[in-house]
Amino acid sequence: MPSDWTSRFGAGSRDGRGGVFGETLNMRRGLPLALVLVALIVAGCGGAGTRSASVGDAAPVTAPAPPAGATPVLTGSVQDIDGAEQALSSYTGKVVLVVNTASRCGYTHQYEGLEALYKEYASKGFVVLGFPSNDFRQELADDGEVKTFCSTNYGITFPLFARTSVVGPDANPLFAALAKEPSEVGAPPEWNFTKYLLNRAGVPVVRWNSNVEPGTPEMTRAIEALLAQQT
Repeated sequence: MPSDWTSRFGAGSRDGRGGVFGETLNMRRGLPLALVLVALIVAGCGGAGTRSASVGDAAPVTAPAPPAGATPVLTGSVQDIDGAEQALSSYTGKVVLVVNTASRCGYTHQYEGLEALYKEYASKGFVVLGFPSNDFRQELADDGEVKTFCSTNYGITFPLFARTSVVGPDANPLFAALAKEPSEVGAPPEWNFTKYLLNRAGVPVVRWNSNVEPGTPEMTRAIEALLAQQT
């Protein structure tokens, strides 16, 4: 065989046949493997695409629904931090986060997160209602001190109310009503910064303990879903 043939088309296979035949045979042998690799790559890309879509196109979050027996709790009136009488019913139609607060508690820093939530969603119909209380012996001596503390340290702009009781027979009308609600959404607070989320009808739908920080993904999703609902 001429040397230029070998240089152009490659050496023959072990059986002595020419390079063209050998290359063709090798290609045929490699074809199934190549097809398998292509199929795996396509499947892999398709799978990744599917996973990305499931994350990026997540179904809308369903608004939390009140349990059986839950009822509206925005009844009666309370005094705000300046001593003015405030009807709780005026907040009906908004999504409300009710919180019992204290100025000398390990959770007092949560004021910052509560204010951030209020600023983020107030224009959409959300409000935080803060109820300073000395029931757990961690509140300042009077309303003026509480107001100054909250304003100076956390720039609080959401509604604050006068120091009040939130547990027992002296609990204000809102917390007295919450105490009668199903335990998963109501029940008296066990400590400062217990959080109750009410829908636009004033019915409690979620209760979070003190250690749940304002602005957790679960909390913001619940707030957003309720805000999307119409009364």
